[in-house]
Amino acid sequence: MKSYRKELHFNFPTRRGLVNITQQVAGAVKDSGVTEGFVLVNAMNITASVFINDDESGLHHDFEVWLEKLAPEKPYSQYQHNGFEDNADAHLKRTIMGREVVVAITDGKLDFGTWEQIFYFEFDGKRDKHALIKIIGE
Repeated sequence: MKSYRKELHFNFPTRRGLVNITQQVAGAVKDSGVTEGFVLVNAMNITASVFINDDESGLHHDFEVWLEKLAPEKPYSQYQHNGFEDNADAHLKRTIMGREVVVAITDGKLDFGTWEQIFYFEFDGKRDKHALIKIIGE
């Protein structure tokens, strides 16, 4: 069995940002030499998410609006955690969107449904962040 590890690094100039990382993950699968197995991609920061969905700008906007309704950034005083940092909403948004995805690798490629893509969504940016790609298989 083979194992491969790679990190992706991000530094969004804004508090929130979303980026499609499908091609970077597919590149890591190719570099790994694994043709049958699994890839795990997870956010390594507690204020970010990795998830699978459609790469459509209207949907991305809808995520932003929906998450802000569920866990509004302000007023900061609404959250007890904000006595330490003003990012409690980012922790909640991450919990809603999830930490990680696992995708099957078949014939050396990501085994996706028709519109599936992998995204990294940062909720408390303006500093260095990263995600892990871990691949196992034959």
